[in-house]
Amino acid sequence: MNIGIIGAGNIGATVAKLFAQAGHQVAISNTKGPESLKQLVAEISPNAKAATVEDTIKFGEVILLAIRWTQRNSLPNAQLFENKIVIDAINAYATDGDGNFQPAPLGETTSSEEILKLMPGARLVKAFNTMYFETLQTGGSSIPEKRLVLFIAGDDSEAKEVVAHLIEDIGFAAVDTGFLHEGGRRQQPGSPIYNAPMTVDQAKEITA
Repeated sequence: MNIGIIGAGNIGATVAKLFAQAGHQVAISNTKGPESLKQLVAEISPNAKAATVEDTIKFGEVILLAIRWTQRNSLPNAQLFENKIVIDAINAYATDGDGNFQPAPLGETTSSEEILKLMPGARLVKAFNTMYFETLQTGGSSIPEKRLVLFIAGDDSEAKEVVAHLIEDIGFAAVDTGFLHEGGRRQQPGSPIYNAPMTVDQAKEITA
């Protein structure tokens, strides 16, 4: 599958490497341009390439958003995301007056619902936002019973199924937390499942 990744920080670079190693074709982009990603791409595998943000979206059957919450309004034209499966790995953090990261006040909505407003034609799935990148780097397993969970949420069941298969391809297990509003809220920072590595049995117990 062709996967486009917007954002080359800890999560974006890690997921790019995992998908490429699993045999998928990956295009990765950032705000600095393809030239800044040459070394990263060389370290990943022949299955990866650097691209502009727009070309990354055009390339990908699936798009992973791994940018900062404060960068969300800099995303390209919403029409580019039309009918694309978009994995939202963004957590809603903003900086306070001292430059410290704090959860952004969202009221009754969720971060993914706000992202979807920017690309209403996308098939958005919340995923890859609850696990620390170092756990993601090393936590994959070929043994199903030992696989750690990556949670998914969304309103499009077919899109969630595609994302679940991609998660399995890289050695993790997908557990569905529900629709975007309820499930997305369960995956937000500060929730019981956020940044808490667990197996499927443990996940089912805590989300029951």
